Amino acid sequence: MDEETRYGAVRSRDARFDGEFFFAVETTGIYCRPSCPAVTPKRENVRFYATAAAAQSSGFRACRRCRPDAAPGSAEWNVRADVVGRAMRMIGDGVVDREGVAGLAIRLGYSARQVQRQLTAEVGAGPVALARAQRAHTARVLLQTTELPITEIAFAAGFASVRQFNDTIRTVYASTPTELRAAAPRRGAASRRAATPSAGIPLRLAYRGPYQSAEVFDLLAAEAVAGVEEVTGDAGLRTYRRTLRLPYGTGIVSVGERLSGASAHTGGWLDARLHLTDLRDLTTAVQRLRRLLDLDSDPYAVDERLGADERLAPLVAARPGLRSPGAADPEELAVRALLGRDEAERLVREYGKSLDAPCGTLTHVFPEPAALAETGGTLGALATALADGSLRLDPGADREEAQAALLALPGMDPQTVAVIRTRALGDPDVAPPHENVPDAWRPWRSYALHHLRAAGQTPPTTSELEEHRS
Repeated sequence: MDEETRYGAVRSRDARFDGEFFFAVETTGIYCRPSCPAVTPKRENVRFYATAAAAQSSGFRACRRCRPDAAPGSAEWNVRADVVGRAMRMIGDGVVDREGVAGLAIRLGYSARQVQRQLTAEVGAGPVALARAQRAHTARVLLQTTELPITEIAFAAGFASVRQFNDTIRTVYASTPTELRAAAPRRGAASRRAATPSAGIPLRLAYRGPYQSAEVFDLLAAEAVAGVEEVTGDAGLRTYRRTLRLPYGTGIVSVGERLSGASAHTGGWLDARLHLTDLRDLTTAVQRLRRLLDLDSDPYAVDERLGADERLAPLVAARPGLRSPGAADPEELAVRALLGRDEAERLVREYGKSLDAPCGTLTHVFPEPAALAETGGTLGALATALADGSLRLDPGADREEAQAALLALPGMDPQTVAVIRTRALGDPDVAPPHENVPDAWRPWRSYALHHLRAAGQTPPTTSELEEHRS
């Protein structure tokens, strides 16, 4: 998009581009998402940024009406397999907060200076600024949804000191933490009193465009591993709950389904609640839940490309915004893709870590790879590779390298590798092995296959494609 096209999106308050770019107004010093309901500023006063962090680094503060920091993430970072896309995914997962810029650079295989230079050139902000913007958003959520002491919130959000926390909140929101908490919407006041670490943190997980929640929850229900996951309630109003193994502790997350009619074509949100043993895991838990539910997808781009195909057009029209679910724990997903649900449940019973405080049917965290390394066979080889780091499936993993490492494992078949690449690595463009699918479906072949499966169809054979081309 050029700047005139972006300004057109701002004038029409087009929510399709929320999170894809941000605009700032020089006369007010405020930056917004494209759908902001405020009066459209004059073109000569508007500047555009690829990220909220870039706008903040240029001295603009977040709009209090449209809350641009809460916009869905850009789908571009999930599509891209280059160093910038991988870096953005890892920063979202909290790597900079936990390991610093040096740790991020090591994971990417570049020097810290190269990472800084490439991110600044592409998105207008370096890793420190991007992580700071994320910490500020996490802090705002905690300030406005819990009654935790401000000092605890500062460290839970990832800040090194209370002074750094106070300075960042003033810079980003033009308010003190106390003022930001007092400005929370009235409807949140009662729930905020109940939102303690034991009661969980209530969140709204935003998405853009239409969202076919029924298909996502159907898949989650069909795959649910007893002891780790559960889906309860009637269709259309179901709740998905699961345990998580996180960097600092464990967690239980729950998210509610939305009726299809309630999902506006301009976007919406899913209601969620997080119970964490360590609040420093909030950002990571949210990002993993977003990847599982594919909330940062761009359904407009997907539907436009796939809807132009003769075979897929009626399927896209029937299910606009169909998503390609990922994984809350990529290492867990790899094991489950290899073994299936019944065998995964056995592993949970034998090797899973018991929760200190079981919650209903949720009693365990899925076993970590090191606990499965001695099981032997393909599972043992997979677990050993994950445990020693020779196979990486984290958000910043190189997808081609991961696929090669998976295929090199004894007994690993290409079909399982394709599932792991689609789900664990979040690749939107995976085709089934040994089957030809049209290049016209790129870069959304994973979504195309979900449309075919949802309609009870199968990918086209090679002969069908040749006949279609002739």
